[in-house]
Amino acid sequence: MLDIIKAIILGIIEGVTEFLPISSTGHLYLADEFIKLDEPTAFINMFMVVIQLGAILAVLVLYFNKLNPWAANKSRLARRQTWSLWVKVVLAILPAVIVGLPLNDWMDAHLTSWPVIATTLILYGILFIVIENYNRTKAPHFTDLNTLPVKLAILIGCFQVLAMVPGTSRSGATILGAILLGTSRYVATEFSFFLAIPTMFGASSLKIVKYLIHGNTFTYSQVIILLTGVIVSYIVAYLAIKFLLSYIRNNDFKLFGWYRIALGLIVMVYFGWQHLFS
Repeated sequence: MLDIIKAIILGIIEGVTEFLPISSTGHLYLADEFIKLDEPTAFINMFMVVIQLGAILAVLVLYFNKLNPWAANKSRLARRQTWSLWVKVVLAILPAVIVGLPLNDWMDAHLTSWPVIATTLILYGILFIVIENYNRTKAPHFTDLNTLPVKLAILIGCFQVLAMVPGTSRSGATILGAILLGTSRYVATEFSFFLAIPTMFGASSLKIVKYLIHGNTFTYSQVIILLTGVIVSYIVAYLAIKFLLSYIRNNDFKLFGWYRIALGLIVMVYFGWQHLFS
């Protein structure tokens, strides 16, 4: 029962942080210090990634009509635009696939540490503030997702590669990249959501496959724990996405930048103190 409660808390953290540009990895890494599942390490590592499936489902539900090229209410033009969007998404994830698959295990083994997470939290927090100030008087070139060029979509996908470094935030890297390349905040945010679907589904599937290949199995209680995390993540991510879309209509991302800096300092102080006196 205690692990179910922990799974609920971790699902809430994942749901809130996955699409806000504040790094779900950084939050889950910190949460793991205080909320440890009473399960083997292999299961915990897999759980922390696979609960992203709930967040993916939230995007699919919220954008089902927009992402469905066969929707009955769509005109021929709208169907072409939907297929075009999917082409852009598929092409944009290729940089992460090409770079990410070979380096995934190495990144997990060597970069998942508090100094890296604290540094990236602070660095990208500063970048959000600097870039928002720089763009304060500039009008975006692309305010409609349908007009986003394929080349630009691929370049945004290249920024997603940066999210392989823990603490960066996949949504943070892609949103920053898209804004730098001339999109509006809304277009940058929506395209980041859509990039998440194949990226996170692929990452979760790969984690499950590796978990099973290494001889691990699921007990009944582990299935319940995992499903609990996924379901809670879905509910909370659904609400978080709606909040973010509403928030950026009238606000910039600087608040998230300041939050990242504060969290990065907390991570640095907390783990640095432990390291000094361990």
